[in-house]
Amino acid sequence: MSSPDDTRPEGPPPGDVAPVESEPVGAEVPQPSAAADDARPDEPTSDTQGTGVDSEIAEVESTPAAEHPTDDTAATDTAAVPEQPAAAPAPSTDPEEAPAPPVYDDLRTPVLEALAAKLGDAVVATEVAPGRDCWARIRVDAWGEAARVLREELGFTYFCYLSAIDWLPSPYGKSEDDTAPAVVDPSAPLQHGTTGGETRFQLIARVERPGTGLGINVKADVADDDLVAPTWSHVYRGANWHEREAWEMFGITFAGHPQLTHLYLPTEFEGFPLRKDFPLLARLVKPWPGLVDVEPMPGEEAGEDETAEVEA
Repeated sequence: MSSPDDTRPEGPPPGDVAPVESEPVGAEVPQPSAAADDARPDEPTSDTQGTGVDSEIAEVESTPAAEHPTDDTAATDTAAVPEQPAAAPAPSTDPEEAPAPPVYDDLRTPVLEALAAKLGDAVVATEVAPGRDCWARIRVDAWGEAARVLREELGFTYFCYLSAIDWLPSPYGKSEDDTAPAVVDPSAPLQHGTTGGETRFQLIARVERPGTGLGINVKADVADDDLVAPTWSHVYRGANWHEREAWEMFGITFAGHPQLTHLYLPTEFEGFPLRKDFPLLARLVKPWPGLVDVEPMPGEEAGEDETAEVEA
């Protein structure tokens, strides 16, 4: 008869057996993997081995370089995507950025509107300074008709003046106190006055309604290569003398004028003294006389030269 010791299965000595915790009935006991048995001590195994993240990293690192997209390919793919149009900016609600409403003057605005109704698109631009004055710039071909409309239809029977403006900056400086030539860029745009302008020379005239204090300034651009404008002398008799002066000083011809003759200059005189590019030699040779005999202001002491001059 065999003893109980003889019926035990073969195995390690009792001292080498680790205590085994009892498992519930029916529970599955995990089996050791072969990879764990083959791992070397100097290569620690990863707790995340076999997860999706590590698998993807390992797969990318082992992929040949030719299978990866280059920077150029990425740029091409990005450029192939159409850009979305930028959204339009919302309208500003800031009162400082909103356009100012048109200026209206109960006395002057109706005059400009009536002139525009009579001349149509010949009125290029208008401007009103409320309570002060108004301006209208018209085409030069409508210059003569504008005079007739202003006098006969709008009641501006008083003629104040007619002249011209040369908007070219003077290449000689002020000439009164500085004789050094100024630097003028001929290609720079000209700086025109009220209602603007497109040419170097402009005609300007002013007429009024007697007894009302209401007047209007009328301007017209004169082509640089064709300095001709219709005469006002048949509508306003006083324009005769003013047009002669503008012809003599600026070289603007008034078609239909009865007698364009010199007022100030000799007949053989050459040039137009009121043009900005006409050299006034008397001012370039010596200082402007008005600066030599300047009297000291009240409270200022006169210089030694001035005191000696007074005593003499």
